[in-house]
Parts: sequence; structure tokens; C-alpha cells
Amino acid sequence: MKLRNVLGVTAGTVGLTAVANRLLTARSEEFEPFLRGDHGTYRWRGFDIAYTEAGDPDDQDVLLFHGINAAGSSHEFWRVFDALSEEYHVIAPDLPGFGHSDRPPLLYSSSLYATFVGDAIGDLSDEPPIVVASSLSGSYAAMAARGQDVAELILICPTDSSMGNRNVWLRSLLRAPLVGQALYNLIASKVSIRHFHDDHGYYDMDNLSDDVVNYEWESAHQPGARFAPASFVSGFLDPEDDLGDVLAELDVPMTLVWGRDADITPLSEGHDLAERADARLVVFDDTLLLPHVEHPEKFRDVVRGTLAER
Repeated sequence: MKLRNVLGVTAGTVGLTAVANRLLTARSEEFEPFLRGDHGTYRWRGFDIAYTEAGDPDDQDVLLFHGINAAGSSHEFWRVFDALSEEYHVIAPDLPGFGHSDRPPLLYSSSLYATFVGDAIGDLSDEPPIVVASSLSGSYAAMAARGQDVAELILICPTDSSMGNRNVWLRSLLRAPLVGQALYNLIASKVSIRHFHDDHGYYDMDNLSDDVVNYEWESAHQPGARFAPASFVSGFLDPEDDLGDVLAELDVPMTLVWGRDADITPLSEGHDLAERADARLVVFDDTLLLPHVEHPEKFRDVVRGTLAER
């Protein structure tokens, strides 16, 4: 093929990629909060941080920190948010780079998120709160609890290792304007979102509604949405501190909630962490990484402390 033809094909491919990226962004312009409650923002180190709160402010504060993935946001707690707000003052922020919070093109890191969780505990609560955190955010919450007063930690399948070793090349590729955006659009497609949940998110896919998939797709296609996930899939959001060591240092009431069938963070890790931290371990049957989503009534009982230790 002549050089002129090669250049023409390349230019055409780049042009089609740019058009496809713009079309996907245009299709996600209407983006409303998923959780019902009072929606607000507060300023944190240059970010506008979005949060939803509900319940009586005079009740015990419960802070909910969602897990991290390409479509992550506080919507993760939609099955338990309303029920918890009947007894608690519940506050669910969107982490920096996710949901309705600002998403600037930073090199996101585990230290940024651990610092944010620690500051959010102090900024959003007037008293030591119950802190609920999911997956990788469980590590951030544990690290934050070393410097903040918390009433209790409830960690859902917490982990300090998600994507393996840090890969600068992969992060740079996903941050690239055209090719990176195109690759990210594949990662954050509805097909990919459903595959992620089917593979290790949901035990029963009937628990995943179309409304949730549509919201996750919209969230993942907001301006700047790829920058935080680019650091996640390239390993830069895994904290350097060992989670077991951090938990063992804490003098805080602690409950670990685990799905019996979780594969990415298997139950054996939950037993090990619970033993090292002298923590209560509550195991939910028929669930993977999202026991609070698939069994919301039981999870509410865990927060209330009425579910017997198993």
C-alpha cells in the first residue's frame, strides 16, 4: 500500500474514533444523582465533591464510601441508603474523579483517596461516624481511621490489591486523547459493565436492573471520566500499606462483610484479615462482591448490630 493510502486510512481511522468519542459523550449529557435525598457539594483541595445525605441530622452519622471501578459512584448503596436513613443520618459522597464529583485530568493515586476519605470523615460528620467502605475503598477507610475518630468500621470485601503491579505505559495509553478515550469507551460499554457484574459482581444477575446499568454507563461517559479509572486499571490506586497490618493497628470496633462466593477477594482473605485484626466477620451466602446490594435487609442488620456473628 502506498504511503499516501496508509496516511489516508490512518487519518480516516483517527477521524472516526474522534467522532465516535464525541457521540458517546453527547449521549450522556443528562446525568442526575441516583440516590434519593438532599444533594450537595463541598470544596476539597480544589475538587467540588458531590454527596447525598438523608435522615435526621441528630441521629448517628453513617458515611458510605463506594468501591472503585470504571462506573463507580455512591449509587452502589442504592439498595440500603433509604432503609439506613430511617435510623441514621446517612451521607454518601462520590469519590474524586467519580460520579458527580469533579474529574480533572490528574494522576490519581491511593494516597489521594486515603487522604480524601480521612478528610471527608472530619468534614462531613460532626461526631465519630460509622464508616462503611467497599472493596478498595475499605483500605482507604482503614488508613484514614488511623488519624480520625470513627465509631465503627464496616468494610465490605476490603482489599489492598486490585490490578497487580503498577504500569505507567497502560496508564499513559488510557489517558491519551483519542486512542485512550476509545479504549476506555470499550471498557465502559454496557456490554463490558454487564460482563464485569456477571463475572464477579453479582451472584444473581436478576438483581442488576437496567436502571443501574444505564446510570453506570452515563457516569462512565461524563467529561474526564477516564482519568481516575486509568490509574485504577494500571495499579496506581492500590495502597502501599498492607491492609492486614493497618487493621491490626486500629483500636476501633470493626466488622468485615464478605460474600461467600467472592472470587477476586476470596473468603479466605476475609478469615485472614479478621484473625489479624480481631474483627467480626459476617459472611453472606449467595453473593459475590456486593452483599450489601444483593442482601440489603441483612446488611442493614449488620449496621444495626443485630445480625449474629457467623
